[in-house]
Amino acid sequence: MAEILILYYSRHGATAEMARQMARGVEEVPGMSARLRTVPAVSTVCEATEDDIPESGAPYASLDDLRECSGLILGSPTRFGNMAAPLKYFLDRTSQLWMSGALIGKPAAVFTSTSSLHGGQETTLVSMMLPLLHHGMLLLGVPYSETALLHTNSGGTPYGASHLAGPDSKLPLSEEEKRICRTQGRRMAETAQRLTTDI
Repeated sequence: MAEILILYYSRHGATAEMARQMARGVEEVPGMSARLRTVPAVSTVCEATEDDIPESGAPYASLDDLRECSGLILGSPTRFGNMAAPLKYFLDRTSQLWMSGALIGKPAAVFTSTSSLHGGQETTLVSMMLPLLHHGMLLLGVPYSETALLHTNSGGTPYGASHLAGPDSKLPLSEEEKRICRTQGRRMAETAQRLTTDI
């Protein structure tokens, strides 16, 4: 069974819920499964240490998770129009995968959550795309054949799924946001399956 890696950082839980919705979409495709992974927080004032296994949620990602996946879906909350530092820190450590070309030709997609409607969702999505392009990955968005993009009053972009969490980061995913996440997960699984079959 081929696996799609859904790698994310989540502070208040919304990005983690989006990852679970993506996984549902991936697993709607026969022969495909989702591998959920997260990254530990980083400190701005000292070297932070974390246990090897988080207290709750998905396990921490390793470079092997990236090496073994058939496709990657990357998610982060928005931080001033950019991906969160813990995810960037993890990606900055992937040089050996870049040097070996381990991710070249694999499909990739991105998603984000933010507390305000104009909080930089699209620039955050683009910021996550940049290292994936350097790795030679094939970027997938969400096509407008997913009609929830036309009707949503919350999150959702053609660059990738997004969520409006509200100023206290407590708004649940809307039905449109969930649907866009599942569509993105399903599209990733179908694309990875076709690419694997064609090789």
